Amino acid sequence: MNVFLTGATGFVGSHVARAYAAQGADLRLLTRSSSNLASLEGINAETVVGDLRDVASLRSALTGCDALVHVAADYRLWVPDPIDMYKANVDGTRELLKLAREVGVQRVVYTSSVATMGFTKTDTIVDETTPVSEAAMIGHYKRSKWLAEQEAIAAARAGQHVMILNPTTPIGAMDRKPTPTGRIVVDFLNRNFPAYVDTGLNLVDVAEIARMHIVALDHGTPGERYILGGENLTLKQILDRMGAISGLPSPTTKVPHAVAMAYAFFEENFTGRLLKKEPRATVEAVRMGQKMMWASSAKAERELGLQVKPVDDALKSAMEWFVANGYALKYPGPNAPPQGNWP
Repeated sequence: MNVFLTGATGFVGSHVARAYAAQGADLRLLTRSSSNLASLEGINAETVVGDLRDVASLRSALTGCDALVHVAADYRLWVPDPIDMYKANVDGTRELLKLAREVGVQRVVYTSSVATMGFTKTDTIVDETTPVSEAAMIGHYKRSKWLAEQEAIAAARAGQHVMILNPTTPIGAMDRKPTPTGRIVVDFLNRNFPAYVDTGLNLVDVAEIARMHIVALDHGTPGERYILGGENLTLKQILDRMGAISGLPSPTTKVPHAVAMAYAFFEENFTGRLLKKEPRATVEAVRMGQKMMWASSAKAERELGLQVKPVDDALKSAMEWFVANGYALKYPGPNAPPQGNWP
């Protein structure tokens, strides 16, 4: 099978690429001229240099492929100018789906995000049927992903064979950027996480997300959305899990959202706008954190065979990888003497 894969240099995409390579697929991987190709080491694949803001240039690369797996997205919670994000995420998705139809690609998997679901400020567990609208999307990333997902749904309704996957919060090795969730792990390991806010996430092993990208091609229903998740955990529970694995103390101080918002506002305006650096916290992230992003993966379990399991092993893999690759300090381990407590 010939597969054209976008986003292969990213965290999820690199795992998807390795999963397809292990199945013996003939891979064409879209990269940008500025991409770090370290995540592709050891993968037998053809690389194609291009950009989602210029999809027309990908016609020859997509021609002859049996499947398109579109994982790429501009994933940033803070952008000084969001225009390029919409061009890549929304326009790029629409034009790539159109091009796939024109060159005869038979099947498409589009990687959306659980961010497009209808989360609330309660501990309600959402699924694919929970009502949601564009107005509920906080920030440009969520809004752009929601609009891109609408393009995929529209294409499927028009007859294109498009399956839509909605991963929750992936965790695991090779998070090179790292993602916002990876930064939580890195900050914790570097003893730079003294307090937490009351929020919740659904964590899932990135390897299981990758496996689902293969399964969806054969067993997914066109036009359907599938939440790919694992455990629903509060941020405090996640920090406690990392503490148990690492032997490091988990923070005990809970910060009100109002304090976190004030810090994020300062970071955006001072670090972001004045120093022209990415802020450590953003208003968008704090607003998102006011909602419990807990979700049910029951549909993917029934229809795709998703395996929902504890994320401890995936957390451990992420932590070991960050240490081995110089992102974080070495930790003592669960059997080490107590390391003290946060003040």
